[in-house]
Amino acid sequence: MRYTFYKYQGTGNDFVMIDNRDLHFPKNDTNLIEKLCDRRFGIGADGLILLENDESTDFRMVYYNSDGNESSMCGNGGRCLVAFAKQLGIIEAETTFIATDGLHFATISNENIVSLQMKDVDEVQQNDTHVFLNTGSPHHVQLVEDLHIFDVRNEGSKIRYSDLYGKAGSNVNFVSQTDENKFRLRTYERGVEDETLSCGTGATAVAIAMRATGKTNSSVIELQVEGGNLEVSFTEKNGFFTHVFLKGPATFVFKGEISVE
Repeated sequence: MRYTFYKYQGTGNDFVMIDNRDLHFPKNDTNLIEKLCDRRFGIGADGLILLENDESTDFRMVYYNSDGNESSMCGNGGRCLVAFAKQLGIIEAETTFIATDGLHFATISNENIVSLQMKDVDEVQQNDTHVFLNTGSPHHVQLVEDLHIFDVRNEGSKIRYSDLYGKAGSNVNFVSQTDENKFRLRTYERGVEDETLSCGTGATAVAIAMRATGKTNSSVIELQVEGGNLEVSFTEKNGFFTHVFLKGPATFVFKGEISVE
């Protein structure tokens, strides 16, 4: 089979995009998805995203991790899908779409800066060593020293597979504070099973966790990830976070075709 695809990246978090409005893509073929995401034998990506029709919104987002399995919400993937929808002529400057965690609203500028509304967060679990919360995907957030030399892959893997989170596991974020409302983070992503250059739901989780634990009083948080910079804003009242937005660039890389036996 021959598939037309589009490659996008959001602060280094990269995705294979496929227009599946005609439902031609074999969605249950885990091996195919894994092969397309393979960086040596395929296109190479952290995940694959299908854009599909939806009766009540502009489009539907179906997201797969690079291991081929359908996964929970991906913030950077959602932002890139908005840019993809604009490229396809489905939307112009704003949109609503449906994803696995529900309805999302987003805006996109002429420079392809996408501001994506994330789910509300009403529970932040604070522990002695870490914070846990769900921003569309589950996230462990932990402050560390010397983040630039921290062993994210090995330490993240230990936590992801630990008894803390059981079989489902969790994404793991390691964080250092650089200013009153600025934080640097590195993320180990489940499904990718490695560090990625950026994680949108992770950046969102870090911003909310830092506000919840009193590390910042700001409602607009700047996040430095390995692949660039993101901004998270929200409204907080009595520990309940609403109007949560993830903002950053969504960049088209290239379009191509691939034949897969």
